[in-house]
Amino acid sequence: MLSLQKAKPVHRPKSTRKFSKLVLGATIRMLAIALVLVGFAASATFAQTKAYVTTTGDDTVSVIDTVSKTVVAIVPVGRFPSGIAVTPNGAFVYVTNFGGASVSVVDATTNTVIATVPVGVAPNGVAITPDGALAYVTNRFSDNVSVINTTTNTVVTTVPVGLNPIGVAITPNGAFAYVANGTSSSISIINTTTNTVVATIPGMAVPNFLAVTPNGAFVYVSNALASDVRVIDTATNTIVATIPIRDTSAGGVPAGIDITPDGAFAYVANVAFGTVSVINTATNTITTTVAVGRVSQGLAINPSGTLVYVPNIDDTISVIDTATNTVTATIPTGNGPTTVAFQKRIPIGSLIAQVQALVGGGILTQNEADNLIKKLEGTQAKLDKGQTRAVCGQLGSFINQVNAFINNGSLTTSQGQALINAANAIKTSSGC
Repeated sequence: MLSLQKAKPVHRPKSTRKFSKLVLGATIRMLAIALVLVGFAASATFAQTKAYVTTTGDDTVSVIDTVSKTVVAIVPVGRFPSGIAVTPNGAFVYVTNFGGASVSVVDATTNTVIATVPVGVAPNGVAITPDGALAYVTNRFSDNVSVINTTTNTVVTTVPVGLNPIGVAITPNGAFAYVANGTSSSISIINTTTNTVVATIPGMAVPNFLAVTPNGAFVYVSNALASDVRVIDTATNTIVATIPIRDTSAGGVPAGIDITPDGAFAYVANVAFGTVSVINTATNTITTTVAVGRVSQGLAINPSGTLVYVPNIDDTISVIDTATNTVTATIPTGNGPTTVAFQKRIPIGSLIAQVQALVGGGILTQNEADNLIKKLEGTQAKLDKGQTRAVCGQLGSFINQVNAFINNGSLTTSQGQALINAANAIKTSSGC
């Protein structure tokens, strides 16, 4: 048997021990920084935006990774998918099946259909309330709007509107849904609390799609017959401006419309003419016209406002850079891309990384950080379940704890405010 002798202790000079402690301390700090960087990298992946495109010729939805600008998944849905919207928490995608009298509900994590909701005849547009609770679906040949409870995925009521309702948009406060009635050439305004039409705006010319400014003050409506965009003041529900789209050099039949997150510009797709008109919302004039492919119907602006995705009938998406208003990429899709919606996962991971960075910098203790992180992990769990009210409560608790740390001196006002601002941004994105 091998005999083992106890090792004699090695006595190092005091200067050597001091150096070793310095090296160890530096190593720990480097590891802490590395962990924070890993956290930020993970959060960047988590916060990555996806684009969902209805491809009517294939009865599918193409899922696009907006970083690589490639189709990463194809989801079979119902017949002739037309409209599309993503819940504010990014968890589910609602797709109207024009030829199937139904709405497909897609799980954004698995890219599979988890429910099919029967609605009216020829469902077209779809919009989801900011709290994610309800989806409003226009039924073109039923002349009504189906209201879907997104928790149960059942129709809870049906609202009669004008003839041939096409597009629908909901105000940022969730109080009203504006519906474009193509044949009636009017806009129906639905009170989302009572689900009744409370006003009707005449004076349109075959309106099809519409978008609400981020401050809720105006609704921009594309009119196919007149080739113009008409602007509604939501305070008076009257038309306050008309913007001609057709001119001698470009133009067409305006259809899909979206507004940048800062509210400064509206982008309008001109069907079959291969252009997108850019409207300055301060002056209500066209500032430029961007040549794209042969536009099919809709378009959408990404959550950061930097890119516009425009579906073309040649089975591609033209990507417009809003800084230069030029096409910077073309993405092949499935057969017949029609409309687009963006998903953005809520960046809880980024906020957790900020908290950990405060530990690495010796500002918070690990126990203090764990207190905050536990609340953020709870927020993520509620987000994953689509429980908006609970998300708002968890984030409120997080903010209260940050304020407590400011008051007891653990955080400076500026350090705490940075965390509070990030939490408030998530609250806004979650529909709180």
